[in-house]
Amino acid sequence: MPDADLLAPIAERAAAPAVLPGPTAGGLTWRPATTDDAPALLELRNTVAAADREPYRETLAEIVELLGAPWRDLGADTVLGLDAQGALRAYGYVESMPGDTLLVRAFLWGAVHPERRGEGIGRELFAWQVARARQLLAASGKEVPARIASFLEDDAPAAKVRLYERGGFTPRRYYSDLERDLRDLEARPVPAVEPDAGLRLVPLGDEHDEATRLAHNDAFRDHWGSQPMTVQQWRSGRSMYAPEWSFVVMDPAPDVDALLADPATDAETAAALRAGEPLVVGYHIASRYTEDFAVRGYPFGYTDILGVRRAYRGRKVAVALLSAGMRAFAADGMAAAALDVDTQNPSGAHGLYASLGYTKRHGSRLLSIEL
Repeated sequence: MPDADLLAPIAERAAAPAVLPGPTAGGLTWRPATTDDAPALLELRNTVAAADREPYRETLAEIVELLGAPWRDLGADTVLGLDAQGALRAYGYVESMPGDTLLVRAFLWGAVHPERRGEGIGRELFAWQVARARQLLAASGKEVPARIASFLEDDAPAAKVRLYERGGFTPRRYYSDLERDLRDLEARPVPAVEPDAGLRLVPLGDEHDEATRLAHNDAFRDHWGSQPMTVQQWRSGRSMYAPEWSFVVMDPAPDVDALLADPATDAETAAALRAGEPLVVGYHIASRYTEDFAVRGYPFGYTDILGVRRAYRGRKVAVALLSAGMRAFAADGMAAAALDVDTQNPSGAHGLYASLGYTKRHGSRLLSIEL
């Protein structure tokens, strides 16, 4: 990222319009979303996912969480397009995360019903999204590098890819959806691995929640595009969370003086150490995405996040957590273990997954405008 001291003010870089462009194509009526729109939005999103052969589906609980996120301003950051019969035919929203500190981001999400494509709706909706993203970045007041970003599946419709290219978006990062077959563990056993002596692997309980958030913020501090998560962010999006598949590694007797002397130890972790709080050094958080089972053709366990504090890398923490997760998936009758990884992950995670039998099933990429 560029040096923040050399950047023009964010208000100047964002070049936010005073008035948002109003979509008019397709004769749709446009309005902001409300929490009551969750069922209609779910139906539209899953219809689009099926038409575009996306490898996932969503549940009502996930959409309710999305619309109810405490930092989201539905009136300003969402828009729905409805036809003359009141049916939802397009949606868009822009999201900027409150925890962003060294990089402020605005993510674009949206789609048009497959039956209404080719009418210019998507192009006008996209223009609204980009304009609103610029407004959010300008209003943030954060004098740091900025990014307008969106994700595309590798096999996304060509028209959508062209829309982003013409809008000035450039591919920045590539991700792989990996999977490990768990159906023949006699032929391909999951190794039983313990972390180094002195560290303890235990089920992730409510009492570990805040310590795990702090571990996450440290673990992902050197990952491209990652920013710290606030308590609100960390506790959101848990409708599919599977505690029976989730684990942490603790250090019951950390070298507090050494960690406090380490300039890489963040302020929140330092405060927790001084207060004698438990130290989570690694974590495996998993979810049960039951709506996706039919799409894949079999049940699977999904590793949402795997992370290890930087000071504890090289102590078998990650492999112990991942093997514990895989064994939990298999014991629960799951046919496979799945996860998503940045192909340029700096912690060497891609090599770890390959060594445990994970192979690529699908891919996606992040496209952005850097400001």
